[in-house]
Amino acid sequence: MKPIKLTFFTGLMFIISATSWAEAPSSESVKELLQVTGAGNMATQMMEQMIPSMKRMVPDAPEAFWEEFASQVDGDELEDMVIPIYQKHLTQADVDAQLKFLQSDVGQKMIKVQPLIMQESMMVGQEWGIKLMQRAQETLKERQE
Repeated sequence: MKPIKLTFFTGLMFIISATSWAEAPSSESVKELLQVTGAGNMATQMMEQMIPSMKRMVPDAPEAFWEEFASQVDGDELEDMVIPIYQKHLTQADVDAQLKFLQSDVGQKMIKVQPLIMQESMMVGQEWGIKLMQRAQETLKERQE
């Protein structure tokens, strides 16, 4: 019985150590993944969403300021900041497989519809959150009566 346990334990340790030796993806392959998915445009998208809020916080700033500010946003800077996150959580094989999928017809469709899915999901999530809050308020009110 002991040889079986030893063999099992040795095999398990080999598998665990082999996964920790998995090759981290190259910066170039992660950058390609970000470009293929459209995440490479993340900085531009974020700025488009943030500037209206920033304008409300600084209403005296002229429009020319905001145009200049937006033109100074460097998407590569943000991209370079997120690449290590991908490298921390994915292997080169993971990135290669994702690239292969995303470059297929089905993958391209997923890239196109994913923003719509996320947008609609966020709306549903907000509605759900409102209902939860109403339910919590009703429950609290009932307990106070």
